[in-house]
Amino acid sequence: MNRYWIYVIFAGLLEVVWVSGLKYSDSPLEWIGTGAIIVISFVAIIVSSSKLPVGTVYAVFTGLGTGGSVIVEILLFHEPFKLSKIILVAILLAGVIGLKFVTGDNPKKEAA
Repeated sequence: MNRYWIYVIFAGLLEVVWVSGLKYSDSPLEWIGTGAIIVISFVAIIVSSSKLPVGTVYAVFTGLGTGGSVIVEILLFHEPFKLSKIILVAILLAGVIGLKFVTGDNPKKEAA
């Protein structure tokens, strides 16, 4: 795995944080923190998209964010557990992992 895929995974994990921040932020400081995390997340996606296929990057980013958000909502914010929801998220994550495997690790070459 190259560093650009690490950026995608990092951005996907940050997406879980900022999505929760959008829902639960109450104070100006929390909103500023949420905004900063959004910026960091999108910078990581922009950098990785310059070297990896943008469609795959976006699918992995949103898949990790979606799956992570569902899990965090259940574990930390007491969202009701529904087996059907977990199965559907697992299918989504299987697709994301599949995209990662078929895309490979070869970043785009920089133009000279």
